[in-house]
Amino acid sequence: MPEEHNHMTDKHDRMTDEHGGLAGEHRDPLIRFLHNIIRHAVRALAILMVLVILWGIGDVVWILYLKLNEPPIMLLNIGDILQTFGAFLAVLIAIEIFINITVYLREDVIHVKLVVATALMAVARKVIVFDFKEISYEYVWATAAVVLALGLTYWLIAKKT
Repeated sequence: MPEEHNHMTDKHDRMTDEHGGLAGEHRDPLIRFLHNIIRHAVRALAILMVLVILWGIGDVVWILYLKLNEPPIMLLNIGDILQTFGAFLAVLIAIEIFINITVYLREDVIHVKLVVATALMAVARKVIVFDFKEISYEYVWATAAVVLALGLTYWLIAKKT
């Protein structure tokens, strides 16, 4: 008995690959054209993210320059240090997002583990620069729940791979 033809498994008939990304070899010319537009848009995002990273580095340098030139000269208080840490971490998060973009360009799929790690880093940045005099205990508990959920998610994803 001949095997029944399954359109979802035929390589040239699929609209998505096995990872959920758009299949570049789709037989429909419109889908191939739209896929190329999306790939160029992602490349544009990568270029823009590099500009954001460079701008962020400039911001870190500017913050340090301003803070170190305020009286007392060449001294930072704890608020200045936290502001500098926040700027550093923002640049590191931008770098992680750039990595997400470049992985997508290479593999045409979004890696959940990398996205969760980036989200965890972003939340950790917020925790590091918390000003406990300015935030409510509900905000702290909600942030703790997000950190726990992201940490558990990352652990489960890492354990699976």
